[in-house]
Amino acid sequence: MDTAPTTAKRIFLIRHARPRVSRKGLFDAAAARQYISDYDAAQVEEFVMAHEGIPYQAVEKVYCSTLVRSQLTAKAIFGEQAELRVDPTFREFERRIFTLPLLRLPIRLWLLSARLLWFLGLNSRGIETFRQARTRARRAAEVLAQDAQEHHTTVLVAHGLLNNFIRRELKALGWQESSKGGHGFLSVQVLSQE
Repeated sequence: MDTAPTTAKRIFLIRHARPRVSRKGLFDAAAARQYISDYDAAQVEEFVMAHEGIPYQAVEKVYCSTLVRSQLTAKAIFGEQAELRVDPTFREFERRIFTLPLLRLPIRLWLLSARLLWFLGLNSRGIETFRQARTRARRAAEVLAQDAQEHHTTVLVAHGLLNNFIRRELKALGWQESSKGGHGFLSVQVLSQE
């Protein structure tokens, strides 16, 4: 029986915890814009994280975005002793609420519409385009892959859509998805490479 230590490399992509911001009611365009600002500045709800695959005690460094929900989640999961590598490369794809006067909609509909139009290239004035965002996700995947080659275990606490695109880019680089954790708050996706 082979008892040699494993040389497998793993990348953990963790989505942040749920931000403390209300989604109730109907929003006009101005209120929807304010919601995005509030969401980006919000504290996160308390949580308990118990994922059997994460080597909690061995993690000394965690990559995260410049958005506070990412950093607060990383600290809550890994403690104050883990070094946070805050990098705008890992910031969520931007959203821009378009102007529709007099219309009041649930925030979910505003966000979905804004994102769909952005994907189509029709809603990116003043923000990063979808093409630029995909290029950034590719850069992020390369940073994580390089770190995992050097340290065997790499952790990113970031955002749902960004994590999804990073996962795609890592798979294109030859990484295998070894654990699918969904897309909700605190979801964990694990990619590995021998």
